[in-house]
Amino acid sequence: MIEIRQLYKQFEGVDVLKDINATFENGKTNLIIGQSGSGKTVLMKCVVGLLTPEKGEVLYDRRNFVAMSKKEKKLLRREMGMLFQSAALFDSMSVLDNVMFPLNMFSNDTYRDRVRRAQFCLDRVNLNDAGDKFPGEISGGMQKRVAIARAIALKPQYLFCDEPNSGLDPKTSLVIDELIHDITTEYNMTTIINTHDMNSVMGIGENIIFIYEGHKEWEGGKDDIITSTNQKLNDFIFASDLFRKVKEVEVQNREG
Repeated sequence: MIEIRQLYKQFEGVDVLKDINATFENGKTNLIIGQSGSGKTVLMKCVVGLLTPEKGEVLYDRRNFVAMSKKEKKLLRREMGMLFQSAALFDSMSVLDNVMFPLNMFSNDTYRDRVRRAQFCLDRVNLNDAGDKFPGEISGGMQKRVAIARAIALKPQYLFCDEPNSGLDPKTSLVIDELIHDITTEYNMTTIINTHDMNSVMGIGENIIFIYEGHKEWEGGKDDIITSTNQKLNDFIFASDLFRKVKEVEVQNREG
């Protein structure tokens, strides 16, 4: 579990995040949503330690990450898995070597065991025959799955995903969403996803934080969105006619 308490972040004296309080539970897909410039990316960077907040706490199972020494932070980062927006694979490495990269850096296992673990992770994302290929030889969706395999190679307790469906078609996005959700449940990880994808929100949003102009405007699950009376949230979620009609139908069904 990750808890954020009274978090503030400033740039040039201007508050970008203001008094953020949130709890991200393990075994659930926790989503951070908001308009561009709302502060959600800054929040994610504060949580993983890429930015240091002016005030507040980031607690990893009651361990305050903000107050840790560099050595303590380095040790905690071994418990984190990262899925970047662009997949961020090494083009010169095979798929298997990409997944082995964090194992080679941080694991004390034998080479044989590292290979075995990397292959297991590739099998878990249904890429058991792709190990000898290079990133340029596989599709964008497959690259994202390789990135997921790499992210879970060290058996992390915490998984962070930055716009995991960026650049993917709707069908492939659904596959990635379901894979992240299934892995989160299977390994009981604390997963936090930064996303603009409303299909992800309505599909796997078990716990959702809506950031608006630097503060937490709303919190709830995907089912709560349908009945929400928060106008700022509704304007963001139901900006498209499709999602507005979905809400209207759902409300009618519940009232009927």
